[in-house]
Amino acid sequence: MTQIHPGAAAPSESVGAGTRRYVLTILVIAYTFNFIDRQILGILVEPIRLELGVGDTAMGLLTGLAFAVFYTLMGIPIARYADRANRRNLIAAAVGIWSLFTAAQGLAQNYWQLLAYRVGVGVGEAGCSPPAHSMLSDYYPANQRATALGIYSLGIPVGILFGFFVGGWMNEWFGWRVAFLVVGIPGIVLALVIRFTVREPERGMSEQRANADPDADQPAIGAVFRYLLGRRSFIHMALGGGISAFVGYGLISWSAAFLARSHGLSSGEIGTWLGLIFGIPGGIGIVLGGRLADHLGERDTRWYLWVVAVALLIAVPAGVGVFLSDSVSAALLFLIIPVILGNFYQATTFAQTQTLVGLRMRSVAAAILLFVINIVGLAFGPSVVGVLSDMLAPHYGLESLRWALLICSMANLWAAFHYWRAGVHFPGDLQRVED
Repeated sequence: MTQIHPGAAAPSESVGAGTRRYVLTILVIAYTFNFIDRQILGILVEPIRLELGVGDTAMGLLTGLAFAVFYTLMGIPIARYADRANRRNLIAAAVGIWSLFTAAQGLAQNYWQLLAYRVGVGVGEAGCSPPAHSMLSDYYPANQRATALGIYSLGIPVGILFGFFVGGWMNEWFGWRVAFLVVGIPGIVLALVIRFTVREPERGMSEQRANADPDADQPAIGAVFRYLLGRRSFIHMALGGGISAFVGYGLISWSAAFLARSHGLSSGEIGTWLGLIFGIPGGIGIVLGGRLADHLGERDTRWYLWVVAVALLIAVPAGVGVFLSDSVSAALLFLIIPVILGNFYQATTFAQTQTLVGLRMRSVAAAILLFVINIVGLAFGPSVVGVLSDMLAPHYGLESLRWALLICSMANLWAAFHYWRAGVHFPGDLQRVED
């Protein structure tokens, strides 16, 4: 009989479908708040820039690099702790921390204070996804994992929808400072809900190996790095995911400013349209990508990743239409396609990373993947767009942002190459999985 230590999860036999669905739902809500608090800044770029008197390069630093560096640096040590500690408590603490710093941004009196609070949001959010991925991998078996993580990843588009919608109209009615307070404070309540209602699962429960060796040594971070570097499919997945995120985060961070400058929309209109597009088609893309990957990958494991390569190739010409259209209606209609297809990578990339590693590597493996994705994507995506826009401004004026976004969108071709190569190597790497 398996011995249950004090504070450990209940036996897996007593964990039913209702419990799994509840945990997944709460984690989706947490991830939704994660992206509301992370991406609301995108809709507020123009009013903040004008009030603080800074350029696109400075705002690119605020939306991208300042957040991403601390988010990624803190992610790996936090994930290592999560692989041996109570993941539920860690997620609850993380939600509370980033919510407090989000609300504090509304009190910032200058650019540097806002930058410091933004760093605090990044530190708090580092404690969410790696332990959440690990928990869901213990609740859901491998053949349902991409779907479950796809549903979890719905927090991204839903969070962006609410962030853009609430941020756009709060700014128009009350100013950008109130917008930060409105989205930050409810997260503190959510942190308490997570702490006192979510059930911590046994490690290995979904593989029916729960608590098989509770005293097993946890691999060092360096050992997990070396293990993953020996899997070519992971290397290509991480690079492909990072480049996809480079395009995606650049678009999310600057699309509101693009619509304001090139098409003259108000912040309320922009928040409504972008919220709907990034929220609904974006959510469809994440779930559809996960479901297609599970469906096709069950027949041929290469298609777990080839699905993404095909989607990214189709997204490129639609992206050109977004930025070369003179009509705002045409630009918004074109935007739906790259938003759907650009989200295909998320569910299967995280799911297959979990499948490639052992039980006590899962949180660290997720954090390493997030490190690559966020350094390449979140740190450099918004920042590169901002720098390119300032460089092109002497020649293109207000239209410089349009051309900067168009240039960066071409990187999806490079990302598609990596997902094709990841699919080629994936079957062989699966045969070498070690616990």
